[in-house]
Amino acid sequence: MEIMGIQIRTILSDNVARRCDGCLRIVAGTPWRVNLLDIVAAEKPVGWAESPLVNPGPFQFHGDPVCVRGWMAGKGYLFCRRSEVREIMRPIAIPVAAGSTGEGRPAAGWGLCDGIHRDDHEFIPA
Repeated sequence: MEIMGIQIRTILSDNVARRCDGCLRIVAGTPWRVNLLDIVAAEKPVGWAESPLVNPGPFQFHGDPVCVRGWMAGKGYLFCRRSEVREIMRPIAIPVAAGSTGEGRPAAGWGLCDGIHRDDHEFIPA
């Protein structure tokens, strides 16, 4: 292997760390990234001992929306059928069955939408 014009005989191949979060295969070239960003900022940042409700990313994928939808399904997210897979997706809290709780707070499902349409969301399994 040659790096910056210098022959290095001990390295057989370079490690590739760019993997698709959807299918876990190596991404050739520049990955397509998706961020989960809320429209409204939180009033206070999450404490060091806590974890955020939604990891904002960025998550990297192949350019195919099928990989992104597969990742959403694996994480349990719903997808708004009025939107498209874009670089910035908005998390929408969806109330779940009464009596369900998670760590002292009411449990909620999450739907992802691009936030471009103006009418009501229509969530479907990703």
